[in-house]
Amino acid sequence: MLVLYPAWDALANVLDARQSGGLRHNPAQRLNAVVSLGVAVAIGLALIFGPGAAIGVFGVWALAAGLFQLVVAVRRWRTTAGQWAMILSGAQSALAGGFFVKQATDGVPLDVSSVTPYVAFGACYFMVSAAWLAVAKWRRSAAGKRA
Repeated sequence: MLVLYPAWDALANVLDARQSGGLRHNPAQRLNAVVSLGVAVAIGLALIFGPGAAIGVFGVWALAAGLFQLVVAVRRWRTTAGQWAMILSGAQSALAGGFFVKQATDGVPLDVSSVTPYVAFGACYFMVSAAWLAVAKWRRSAAGKRA
């Protein structure tokens, strides 16, 4: 889960950017995708030193990815529906990432269950945002048919 979550984030950024003009027009998402993929590899390597080290790396990534997500959501606020979910998710990710880093540096015993709530909330935000965007698209399509 520690390795797959940032890898999934990289893929989600690429797919989302394709719907919004491509990676070339979305530099924050492009950077986030590259960083997330690199972090997936770094977490795999950090696991050699134990789960605490891996969760520390995961925390740094969560903090940075959350900040990038906030930048993207704020840029899209006026043009795309569902950004409130991305803003909440980005803020939660940044805060949780900082918390994971603090725990790892304080020597708190950590394991994969330490990040389970973070992953669960992230999945919920992703689903809410996807549903919100799908409904907005359906409404635009229905309004276009009536006109």
